[in-house]
Amino acid sequence: MGIKEVAVNKKAFHDFEILDNYEAGLSLLGTEIKSIRKGKVQLKESYVSFINNEAYIKGMNIAQYDLGNRFNHDETRDRKLLLHKAEIRKLANKVKLQGLTVIPLKMYLKDGKAKLEIALARGKTLYDKRESDKLKSMKREAQKALKR
Repeated sequence: MGIKEVAVNKKAFHDFEILDNYEAGLSLLGTEIKSIRKGKVQLKESYVSFINNEAYIKGMNIAQYDLGNRFNHDETRDRKLLLHKAEIRKLANKVKLQGLTVIPLKMYLKDGKAKLEIALARGKTLYDKRESDKLKSMKREAQKALKR
């Protein structure tokens, strides 16, 4: 079937320095996957936390399914991430010891299953953000000059 991108967290690349990427599955309800297939997902303020050697995504908003009835889901409930134990231990240790954070970068459908690309990241300070914006604008101007 291939890969269909559903949602991208553009703010993550601005606010964080991405160190390492992982692919995780999600434990979802029926109305949630139907809503994801329609593209009604928001990753903006979400993050990953570790509870009892399990990874959960918090703050991710999946809109309620229009045709769902009383079995509709809570929009911002915590959802379990499906990762290998070794990956969970590695990420949890880095978060705990090095003060890093785990954030979602994008959600996509791969062969009909919802997948989440998560990243181990370090928060940027204000001057880091300004520096990266400056570099981005310089590259853009250089590309414009080359086109002329």
